[in-house]
Amino acid sequence: MTSEQLFARARELIPGGVNSPVRAFRSVGGAPFFVKSAQGATITTADDRHLIDFVCTWGPAIHGHNHPRIKAAIASALENGTSFGTPNPYEVEMAELIVRFVPSIQKVRMCNSGTEATMSAIRLARGFTRRDKIIKFSGCYHGHSDSLLIKAGSGALTHGNPDSAGVPASFARETLVLPYNDAAAVEAAFLAHPGQIACIIVEPYPANVGLILPEPGYLASLRRLCTEHGALLIFDEVMTGFRLAKGGVQELVGVKPDLTTLGKIIGGGLPVGAFGGRTDVMDMLAPVGPVYQAGTLSGNPLAMAAGIAALRLLEEENPYERLATMGRQIRDTLIAATRAKGLPAQVPQTGSMFCLYFAANPIRDYATALKTDAVLFGRFFHACLAKGVYLPPSAYEACFLSTAHAGASIDQACTHMSDAIRSL
Repeated sequence: MTSEQLFARARELIPGGVNSPVRAFRSVGGAPFFVKSAQGATITTADDRHLIDFVCTWGPAIHGHNHPRIKAAIASALENGTSFGTPNPYEVEMAELIVRFVPSIQKVRMCNSGTEATMSAIRLARGFTRRDKIIKFSGCYHGHSDSLLIKAGSGALTHGNPDSAGVPASFARETLVLPYNDAAAVEAAFLAHPGQIACIIVEPYPANVGLILPEPGYLASLRRLCTEHGALLIFDEVMTGFRLAKGGVQELVGVKPDLTTLGKIIGGGLPVGAFGGRTDVMDMLAPVGPVYQAGTLSGNPLAMAAGIAALRLLEEENPYERLATMGRQIRDTLIAATRAKGLPAQVPQTGSMFCLYFAANPIRDYATALKTDAVLFGRFFHACLAKGVYLPPSAYEACFLSTAHAGASIDQACTHMSDAIRSL
């Protein structure tokens, strides 16, 4: 069946025809395509189109799609069963790798998604501090749990609904939403709510509102303020963990959070999440402590086997400089093409992550991201898609590179994106 036929069927059975809102192409226009296979840097649609993919399953596919080592690891684990509901050896090996890689993590708990990880980390921070209020930042997306789906980025922002229906006002009152990159606002919040704030949760590099980089010293200021006021600092590294460095952003900037949430790459393409941190905090979790968190499929052997293979590949190959070189190649290409066309553009890039904002001034927070030209981005998206390059179908999402993009794929993509900009 064609993508058009599949989408018509899906709309009869699934709200909006999709199982995650950003897939619906609402913000860029048109109808989504359906994918039947993926290999390396390329996805193949139901219509037999081959597209160079810069979504990479929204981050996990750092080694490209269907990597033989990861596929073999899943096949080997599958021989022994799909799920046990008991502890299994893969969980221990995964925990050892995470603790070795991530500077701040002494103990870790597996779960099934990034949303579960952030939801559980918030509950743990509240239980540890015996406080109720939390600080998050406008445009930072931490999954769709009630406490965090307030002025969120990602699909909520894409669809013009930064606040979700169904979130009780009483929940929202416990969440203080501040502008990113504004340390003074954070300090003022602590002074206005003395002894009430359990934690700050932050994407250290917000990647669900495009890609925003912190100003010098900003993340260190969050660490200082949490320490001064007895709150916990949570880095949401679901996007950035293992993608920008083995130890994530905290390794790059030298700032140590109390808790870290993880996902994406540690599932090797299968559903997974994790949160970890200081021993004294993590030991508040049941069955040791009073903070309850559970999951039948947590530590699923197939997901653990896939994630172990993905992490071991990172350890063996250390691809980060190669990925950053490709990231800079795309950044420079987009800057040169937009300048030649006379279009105002910003191209933030770090390692294997980048995005294109059509804006005259640098993007430093949610408010400035909203001022970018999303309509022009939609035209750029479709021009790229017509030439065989798939970008996130939203002006407010980050793009991702994989090791499989090296060589012809990255060169072709740069050519096609330049042509797309010239066509605007």
